[in-house]
Amino acid sequence: MITMEMLGKVRRMYYRDGLSRSEISRRTGLSRNTVKKWLRAPEGASAAYRRESTPGKLGPYQATL
Repeated sequence: MITMEMLGKVRRMYYRDGLSRSEISRRTGLSRNTVKKWLRAPEGASAAYRRESTPGKLGPYQATL
C-alpha cells in the first residue's frame, strides 16, 4: 500500500541517512524505478493511489450466498 508515510520514509532514507536507491529498494520492498520516481517528484507531491475496487460478478448475489 502506497502512503504518504512511505514516501516520507523513502526521502528520509535517501537524503538524511544517505542510503542508495538500491538499498532503499531492498529495505522497503519497492522497485528501484518507484524509488527513483518518488525521489524526482517535487517536494509537495503526493503518491499516486490505485483505483477503487469495483464489485465483481458475484457482488449482487453476495447477500444470498
